[in-house]
Amino acid sequence: MKLVDSHAHIYSEEFKDDQPAAVAKAREAGVEKIYMPNIDHTSIDAMLETEAAFPGTCIPMMGLHPTYVKKDFERELYLVEEWLNKREFAAVGECGIDLYWDKTFLPQQQEALKVQLELAKKHKLPIVLHTRDSFDETYELVAAAQDGTLRGIFHCFSGTPEQAAKVKELNFLMGIGGVATFKNGGLDKVLPHVSLNDLVLETDCPYLAPVPHRGKRNEPAYIPLVLKRVAELMQKTEEEVAEITTINALNLFKL
Repeated sequence: MKLVDSHAHIYSEEFKDDQPAAVAKAREAGVEKIYMPNIDHTSIDAMLETEAAFPGTCIPMMGLHPTYVKKDFERELYLVEEWLNKREFAAVGECGIDLYWDKTFLPQQQEALKVQLELAKKHKLPIVLHTRDSFDETYELVAAAQDGTLRGIFHCFSGTPEQAAKVKELNFLMGIGGVATFKNGGLDKVLPHVSLNDLVLETDCPYLAPVPHRGKRNEPAYIPLVLKRVAELMQKTEEEVAEITTINALNLFKL
């Protein structure tokens, strides 16, 4: 089975001691592409070094993560735009709104998301959205910017069936990861009612490792565990889930 990890911070510090082994393990598990979301200016070098080490496998995006939006966010966004003008990236991201840790910079997060939505349209790229405790706030801005050309992923989707329907209405995909395997993750109430055509698989490594690795470092090699749970909940074969979610990801991210 050919698999895609549509969201992985494989360049992060957590992989500094065994990154080549982690990528090799992912390939052995059938993961052929690993899409890497950017965080801010401090993560760019490590991300691009990872791309250079594993060309064609580890593929970068460019964006500003909402929890790194501070008073100097405009300077960060100038850098994002500079990079998007300079070379190809698979997507704009990871960006969005995060109200879990801190609501202090909500206005700045909203402004940063608006700017990145426009950059996605300008560069004809998909956008990868972070919506932790902020689905409604993020949805509102994306819906306002949707002119028929915007595509992307609501990454780490763990919302309600109603929210899933809203994502579909926007012509966006839902990124499904380790939360699908959690006992109280809530996706058991959503996945039986959505279409495979609306999903991509992800790890968000090193975070949110699926059961039975919950609480430990996540990695792209665990995508088959997410796949297995999605197949169970949707009453599909693992082969069907693999084929359709991989096609969805490759179609979205085509460079």
